[in-house]
Amino acid sequence: MLSNIGNLLLFLNISLSLILIYYALRFLKVSGNIIPSVIYQISIIQSTLIIICFFTLISAFIVSDFSLITVYQNSHTLKPIFYKIAGTWGNHEGSLLLWVIILTLFSFLFLVVNKNHPKTFRLFTLIIQNILILGFLFFIFFNSNPFSALSPVPEEGLGLNPILQDPALAIHPPLLYIGFVGSSIFFSAAVASLITNYSQTSFAKSIKNWVLISWCFQTLGILVGSIWAYYELGWGGFWFWDPVENASLLPWFTMTALVHSLMVFEKRGLFYFWVIILCLLTFILSVTGTFLVRSGILNSVHTFASDPARGIYILLFLTIMILSSIFLLFKKYKKRIFDLDVNSKETFILVNNWFMMFYLVTVFLGTVYPIFTDVILNSKISIGPPFYNIVILPVVVIFMLFMAIGPKTKWIKGSLENLKIYFFILVGSLLINLLIIFLSTGYSILSNLIIISALFLIFSSLHDAIKSFQKKQIDLARIISHASFGFLVLFIGINHIFSIEKDYNIKLGETKKFNNYSITFQNLDLENFSNYKAVIGKLEITNNNTSKKNILRPEIRIYESPQTLTYEASIKTDAFKDYYLTMSNIDRSEYYNIKFQKKPLMVWIWISVIMIVFGGFLRIFKNAKNI
Repeated sequence: MLSNIGNLLLFLNISLSLILIYYALRFLKVSGNIIPSVIYQISIIQSTLIIICFFTLISAFIVSDFSLITVYQNSHTLKPIFYKIAGTWGNHEGSLLLWVIILTLFSFLFLVVNKNHPKTFRLFTLIIQNILILGFLFFIFFNSNPFSALSPVPEEGLGLNPILQDPALAIHPPLLYIGFVGSSIFFSAAVASLITNYSQTSFAKSIKNWVLISWCFQTLGILVGSIWAYYELGWGGFWFWDPVENASLLPWFTMTALVHSLMVFEKRGLFYFWVIILCLLTFILSVTGTFLVRSGILNSVHTFASDPARGIYILLFLTIMILSSIFLLFKKYKKRIFDLDVNSKETFILVNNWFMMFYLVTVFLGTVYPIFTDVILNSKISIGPPFYNIVILPVVVIFMLFMAIGPKTKWIKGSLENLKIYFFILVGSLLINLLIIFLSTGYSILSNLIIISALFLIFSSLHDAIKSFQKKQIDLARIISHASFGFLVLFIGINHIFSIEKDYNIKLGETKKFNNYSITFQNLDLENFSNYKAVIGKLEITNNNTSKKNILRPEIRIYESPQTLTYEASIKTDAFKDYYLTMSNIDRSEYYNIKFQKKPLMVWIWISVIMIVFGGFLRIFKNAKNI
């Protein structure tokens, strides 16, 4: 029953996309700047039906309708209803259907919101967006159908991957998908701009909020994924340079560059083709990340929904987009000569764009190079944190200085104001760093340079805020985002310097001592939960200097459907540090392996990212009235 309903809804959405493209092409020839109401009506019906289609799939998971292959492969009657619902998009088929929902809603909202822009531009944007919708709908309908029926109907499902049985599953993918898929709307708008020759500065106004929305949600999605990996995968860190993590980071770099380039284009009419390239590249990188993950060619600890056959379709789709974009760019490209003063805001933004491109190329090469060595040389290699830290971190120091100085410059041409203030800011940053060195047990030149540059950015932003308040011309969104980025880098640097990590084999009743701490393995319990059993350790962490004690309870979870063993970290968080403890069993031994970490200021790393995003949302609200 649900299979038939779902397939009918998919077919109707395909039909509506074709009808929308037909009407859009038809009304392109009609004079005037008003889009007929029939297009709005069809778009509303299209958005409504795709949402109903998704809720049909959710209902199949809720009632455990194992007549659907997707439900059978990714659910179980014993699963809590929360994970049944969240599991709807925790698989390949469901996640792609969520993609189509976002594509469709963004298409409708762009049509409604951007009424002040030329009709031809809006209609071509609608056409391109629906071509993308059709591409994914055909893929879903013929190759990755969540409503494919299974016969005979099994009595029980295979279950959901235990690692995915976490509240973050309800938050992380939707946020990330809004960022990924949201970039489709300014991809479509960029193509429409090239086709219609809509290159006025008003084009920047038509897409800037859509870019910011995607950027904000992408950043939040990366943040939630980082927190999830922190407590679920046992890394004990905020970033591991995992290939799937990298895939989510690539479009973030181009979106960040795009946010700033749009300012130059809107203000000065410069960088038009560069803006177009960034629009195209962002969505292409989003689809590239999807291909790398879905194809299964990336070796990642959290690749859960891969299929090489499906990856081929995405690769073909990606190839068509790339070739079409390149063809259109070459056809429409016009060389524009302009002079930039070295000491201008435009130049600083351009330089910061170069930094983003450097990070993009570095992460991309680090991610795909192992693939090429495997295919061409039949040699398996792994590129991990040491490579990225060596290549990227030194550049971050210079990047932070540009971030601090850039906002102080003026458009077109000008001189840096109050140069002496930078001297005092630098001296203050150096003095604070000396205090950090004095308090730390270790010393890292690179970490301390990063801390100095972060402090320089923070103090520069605070000085900028004070001056802006005096002039009553404060750009609160920029100041909050830039200062918060400085705090983020500062906390990461301090975290690196003051972190403690110890690894022991320990048996029940035993105590291990290190630095100023003691770990005592006090107890071991076995508890039954609704869909798993857990071996729970009780370990006491004692600070020998203060005699303060903390109890941590790491777990070894045993799942039956599917049969899987997972290791759950126990984390004790306060304002200044995290105590982080994982436990794993050693076969045929009374000993357990424990990994203890003291991670300073972890909560402030997360808060800093939230504040960066908060600055982005402030910018969206400020821009909304100018659309």
